[in-house]
Amino acid sequence: MSGLSTEPRRLHPLTPVAQAGRVAPPAFFGLAIVAGGDLPGGPLLRALLLALMALAIVAVVAGFAYVSWTRTTFWFDDDGDLRIASGLFQRQERRVQLSRLQAVDVVQPIVARLVGLAELKPEVAGGESGKVSLAFLGEADAQELRNELLARAAGIRTGDQEAAPVAPERVLVRVPPGDLALSLLISESLIAGVLIAVVVVGVTFFTEGAAAIGLLIAVAAPILSTINGFLANYDFTVAESPDGLRLRRGLLTTRSQTVPPGRVQAVEISQPLLWRRYGWVRVRVNIAGYGGGDQAEGESSLLLPVAPVVVANAILARVLPGVEVERVPLEPVPPAARRRAWLQYPRLAAGYDDTVFVARTGRLVRKISLIPHVRTQSVRITQGPWQRSLGLASVHVDSTPGPVTVTAAHRTLEDATQMAAAQAARATAARLVAPPERWMTERMQRLVASRRPPETNLDEERAGAS
Repeated sequence: MSGLSTEPRRLHPLTPVAQAGRVAPPAFFGLAIVAGGDLPGGPLLRALLLALMALAIVAVVAGFAYVSWTRTTFWFDDDGDLRIASGLFQRQERRVQLSRLQAVDVVQPIVARLVGLAELKPEVAGGESGKVSLAFLGEADAQELRNELLARAAGIRTGDQEAAPVAPERVLVRVPPGDLALSLLISESLIAGVLIAVVVVGVTFFTEGAAAIGLLIAVAAPILSTINGFLANYDFTVAESPDGLRLRRGLLTTRSQTVPPGRVQAVEISQPLLWRRYGWVRVRVNIAGYGGGDQAEGESSLLLPVAPVVVANAILARVLPGVEVERVPLEPVPPAARRRAWLQYPRLAAGYDDTVFVARTGRLVRKISLIPHVRTQSVRITQGPWQRSLGLASVHVDSTPGPVTVTAAHRTLEDATQMAAAQAARATAARLVAPPERWMTERMQRLVASRRPPETNLDEERAGAS
């Protein structure tokens, strides 16, 4: 694949096969649940009939996928941006403006992996309107196109027949599967799910089985969520490269994500109650383009599923250079907040330094949320009825949509008003001196050209911190 070709290109010829293969298992099991008991004959004949019905559905999907494949092309336009033309009944053309590129994902569902294909998902600022994907390309072509997109977004130009060089990388941290499994087993979501299941079991017992369906859902949901979390984040790896932070994860479906420098909008460091014994934390981020509206986007907003605090701080230093959360001075909430949030009261605090605004919340699940001043989208003050009776208000510092919210909760109304005005002023001042969108420095461009890794070593930092 020529890196800078402006000629329209098609997706991989096996794309219809991969698209159809994705619906085969759910089609079979769905038919088994809905119609399995109504089919004639013995178990073997019913299984055969179900397989034939599922194959018919897969054949229809493959036909539509083939027609879609013939009508899908992509190319680079004269401005250097990626264009994608597609549509079965209504023709549409999408433009991926690379100056707004936020991240690039390479996703391989298990069916696509079996035939050597991958889906390329460039994420650009713009929420829902920024969602585009190329499903499917050959695995090597997907990696090459990812490199090309990142190189163009960084302002690196290559010759007409020259593919963008592969940027070197250095692995910073790899999450051990044992740590991941244990963290999921003692996570707040699983514990809450188990408690709900216990309540439903009690209701089912006293109602003599009337809530059996609710029991099944209550028991299965936390178990399936835990299993999915393990499969999705298995072998979670964070690597550093001149073209950004590279995240890789997944056992069945693998995902390779590249987040260019400076694209992280907000960060949340959380620590559930049972994780404190191990000194573990979870790190989530907001990235423009990832709305966090579905499960896949939620996974893409995960920077570290579980890691020791010192490792999380070292990764945070790569994402937000110069930021040291522990050194940001925080101001506690007034005594009146105890009556509004008696459990969280000792932990509530907020503050700022020259770079970021920080809010601390939570008691059972401790959370520290921070947003760079330059990434502040808006500042709001909210005041509920209970807060009004106590003379309190909350300040919300908004970033792009995502799982991270930065809220200085339960301040005095006067303090909240001053805090909001000051943060708006800091955001305006930071944007006036912000660097241009082209994020790669001259040094990083030279490193890419020479294929040298950045001079960083997380192991040395970890040993020094301990």
